[in-house]
Amino acid sequence: MALYPGSFDPIHNGHMAIIAGAAPLFDEIVVAVGHNPAKETGMFTGPERAKLVQACIVGADLANVRVALFTGLVTAAAADEGADCLIKGIRSGSDLDSEMLQANMNHQTSDGLPTLFLPGIGASALISARYIREIALRGGDVRAVVPEVVHHRIARQFRAGKFDG
Repeated sequence: MALYPGSFDPIHNGHMAIIAGAAPLFDEIVVAVGHNPAKETGMFTGPERAKLVQACIVGADLANVRVALFTGLVTAAAADEGADCLIKGIRSGSDLDSEMLQANMNHQTSDGLPTLFLPGIGASALISARYIREIALRGGDVRAVVPEVVHHRIARQFRAGKFDG
């Protein structure tokens, strides 16, 4: 079983491509949505992000993938879930540099938990949630880079005036 951790704020097509690519490799994948109640400054709260991820998973018909919300260390979440490894998506060389440092620390501070790196490939390879948030905050159209359910949720949030910068 593998754990795919992240903030997923919001989940986007790049995340979904990594999940879809990893799904055939494991009996089960847990998409672990990181939640820090003291640091809710993103687009959506932790529970809202977990619900969006769940909706995307169901919409993509990924039967061996489930969603969990976690706080604290990724290695503790992996241990709690019984994960054999972590999955991390790589968009570029700079991602690899950063993720290698994290993978090494996770390996050394756990019982040798390995990390499997999956490259982003194709149209969804170079998508960033940070840029999605910035574009949406300024009223831009992000429908090409997020699942439909996420696009609708962002639009609803924007119409409700919940994005104030």
